[in-house]
Amino acid sequence: MAAAAAAVLHALVALSLAGAVAAAGRGGEQPLSRIGIHRTTFAIQPGASVDASPLLLGLEGQDREWVTLTYNNPKPSKDDWIGVFSPANFSDSTCPSESQWVEPPLLCTAPIKFIFANYKNLDYEKTGKGSMKLQLINQREDFSFALFSGGLSNPKLIAHSKRVTFTNPKAPVYPRLAQGKSWNEMTVTWTSGYGTNEATPFVKWGLQGQIQSLSPAGTLTFSRSIMCGPPARTVGWRDPGFIHTSFLKDLWPNFKYTYRIGHRLSDGSIIWGHEYSFQAPPYPGEDSLQRVVIFGDMGKAEADGSNEFNDFEPGSLNTTYQLIKDLKNIDMVIHIGDICYANGYLSQWDQFTAQVEPIASSVPYMVGSGNHERDWPGSGSFYGNLDSGGECGVPAQNMFYVPAENREQFWYSIDYGMFRFCIANTELDWRPGTEQYKFIEHCFSSVDRQKQPWLIFLAHRVLGYSSASFYVEEGTTEEPMGRESLQPLWQKYKVDIAMYGHVHGYERTCPVYENVCVAKAASHYSGAFTATTHVVVGGGGASLADYAGVRARWSHVQDRDYGFAKLTAFNHTALLFEYVRSRDGSVHDSFTVSRDYRDILACGVDNCPTTTLAS
Repeated sequence: MAAAAAAVLHALVALSLAGAVAAAGRGGEQPLSRIGIHRTTFAIQPGASVDASPLLLGLEGQDREWVTLTYNNPKPSKDDWIGVFSPANFSDSTCPSESQWVEPPLLCTAPIKFIFANYKNLDYEKTGKGSMKLQLINQREDFSFALFSGGLSNPKLIAHSKRVTFTNPKAPVYPRLAQGKSWNEMTVTWTSGYGTNEATPFVKWGLQGQIQSLSPAGTLTFSRSIMCGPPARTVGWRDPGFIHTSFLKDLWPNFKYTYRIGHRLSDGSIIWGHEYSFQAPPYPGEDSLQRVVIFGDMGKAEADGSNEFNDFEPGSLNTTYQLIKDLKNIDMVIHIGDICYANGYLSQWDQFTAQVEPIASSVPYMVGSGNHERDWPGSGSFYGNLDSGGECGVPAQNMFYVPAENREQFWYSIDYGMFRFCIANTELDWRPGTEQYKFIEHCFSSVDRQKQPWLIFLAHRVLGYSSASFYVEEGTTEEPMGRESLQPLWQKYKVDIAMYGHVHGYERTCPVYENVCVAKAASHYSGAFTATTHVVVGGGGASLADYAGVRARWSHVQDRDYGFAKLTAFNHTALLFEYVRSRDGSVHDSFTVSRDYRDILACGVDNCPTTTLAS
C-alpha cells in the first residue's frame, strides 16, 4: 500500500516537474515550482525565530502593505529561506484525495512567495540574524512567515511567525476594466471574499460630478476539482475567492465616468472599495486621437525581490511602471497571452491583478489566451503540453472578462474608434474549416474600412514570422501551419499589422506575403496596401528569447529587450506604430502609415477579385 502511494506521489511530482521543464523551453518557469513542499520535514530549531510587524494591516483601507521581518537561526546556512503562507495555518492543509497519501506530508500547499534569508543580509551566514521588508496584498486570508533550512528541494521547517492579517480580508479589490460586447459598454471585474449568500455585489457609477447609479454584478468562482492536473489541483491550489463582473451600459462616447465597487451585507451595511474613473470609448469610426498599447508575455514580479528565478523582475515591473507613468496617453491595453505565468500556482493570479491594478482600473485591460493559460494534455487545447500547470484556461477565463461569444473559446473582436482588433486564440485550432477560422474571416470581412481603416490581427503564438532560435531549430519561422493557413485572409482583407507574443523580444518585418517582401521595409508607408507587416511584441517581462544567427530578408528590426507596442491613430489616414523599451520608455523603433480610403480599395497582390470587360 505504501509503495503504491509512493508511486503515485512520484508520478505527480514528475508531472509537475515536467511542466516546469516544458515551460523552460519558452522561458516560462514558475519560481514556486522549485520548492519541494511535499518533502518538508518538521524540525523546529531551539533559538530560531521569525517575527513580523505589524500584525494588523489595512487600518486605513490599504489593499497592500509592507511587513518587516526579523529572524534568527543559531545554525545558519546560505540555503535558508523564508516562505510566506496564506492561509496562516498552512500545516493544517488537507491534501487532495487524488494524491492517495498513506500519511499526508507536513505541508501540501506551496507558499505564495519565498525569499532567501541572506537576501540583502550579507553577514547572515555568520550571525544567523537578518531582517527584510516584504509586501503583502489583501488576498482574503491571513498570513504567516516560516523559516526553512535544507534549501528549496528538501525544506526543514525550523521556525514560524505569528498570524498577520488585514482588517477586512474579504474586501473587494483589484478592479479590472474591459470593453463589453458593444462599443458603449464597459465591464468591471473584481475579486472579493464575499459569496452571494453573504453580500450583494454592485457598482456605483456615473458621469463625473453627476448623480450616480447602481448596477448589479454577477458572481463566479471555481473549485479545485475543475482544474485539470497538478500543481493546480495539488500544491498550487488556493481558493480564488469570488469574482464579480458588472456591466456599465449606454455610455456616452469619450465622457469621463467615476465608479466604486461595493458589497451590501445582509444587515444593510456596505463594504466599499476605492473610487476610480475611466473614459468611455469613442464611437466606432470616430475621428479622434486613439492610443492602444499591445504586448505579450509580461508575467508577474515582486517589488520586494521575492520569488525571483527567471528575469520576470525587472522586466515585468518595468513594463508595468512605464505603462502607469504614461497612462494619461493610453486608451486601452491588450495583453496577448501568457498573462502572469501562474502555471498552476493560483495565488499568483491575485498577485498579478494587484500589480496591474493602476492600469486595469483606469483603462480597458483586454487579454488573450496563451500556452501558459490554456495548454494541458487531453483538455481540448491544440497543443498537448503542460504549460498551464493544470489550469487549462479556467483562471484566465474567470479572472478577466473578454467580449467573446464563448469564454472557453476566448477569441473575440473589439471595435475601438478607428480600430478593428481581431484577437485569435492560438491554443485552439485556427486552420481552414474550423470554427475559429470562420471567426477570423468574419472579423476581417465585416469591418467597414471607410469608418475603421485600421485592421489589426492579434494572437499569442507567432502565426506569421519570427527569427526566434527555437522556431529555427524546428525548421520553421512560425507555428507550423500558421501563416500557411491565414496569409490568404491577411492579404485578401488587407490587414495592416499582425502582432504576436510567445517569443520574448521584439521583431518587425517588411510588408511580407508568402515569405517575400512585397514592399521594402521603411519608417513610413503610403499609398495602396501591399502586404501585412508582422510584429512580435513578446517582451513584456518574461526571460528573453534568443534569435537565430542567420537573418531572413523579411526581418527588418530585432531587439532582444523588454518592451511593448503602441498604436496611435491620429485620424482616418494617419497611423503611428511605436516600439517602446520598458526600462527607460525610449522609442526604439517606429513607422507611420498614410492611407486614404481609396488606397484601401485599391488592388494589390492576390487581394482583388477577377474582373471582366462586361458592362
